[in-house]
Amino acid sequence: MKTLVDHLAQYAAYHRDRRNIASHFIGIPMIVLAVAVLLSRPGFELLGLWLAPATLLALASALFYLRLDTRFGLLMALLLGLCLWAGAALAAASTALWLSAGIGLFVVGWVIQFVGHYYEGRKPAFIDDVTGLVIGPLFVAAEAAFLLGLRKEVERAVVDIAGPTCIREKKSLA
Repeated sequence: MKTLVDHLAQYAAYHRDRRNIASHFIGIPMIVLAVAVLLSRPGFELLGLWLAPATLLALASALFYLRLDTRFGLLMALLLGLCLWAGAALAAASTALWLSAGIGLFVVGWVIQFVGHYYEGRKPAFIDDVTGLVIGPLFVAAEAAFLLGLRKEVERAVVDIAGPTCIREKKSLA
């Protein structure tokens, strides 16, 4: 089984341009929230909790993250819980609001992602490995932790494998 560093380094190799990483801080949370919103229907309330397909996906994802790393796993479980809460609130709204919020967040989030990858000059990681779809949110959480000076040992290990971040200049076609 791949380790936390293995997953983050593989994903990071596709994300070394700082503008691309910045776009992920906006786009990925929008996409994760959109998926939670869209998968919050159909659902039902049980013991004060809204249970829907989003709940199963968040639970499976949280277990995957916890297997990789307890601290990041707990953070991701908390963040996924917040997405489930928002998804449940929107699922209880009108169909038009629920659907437009979910689709709008999803589309705009992916547009932001592809703008970031334009700067990177490289395709998204999930094109080569579908696990990139579950590692992307963890990558954003890890990058936020690194910016806050946390988990320096993980950051060093990822940078040793993937290389440092930079701002790439676009090559002219002339």
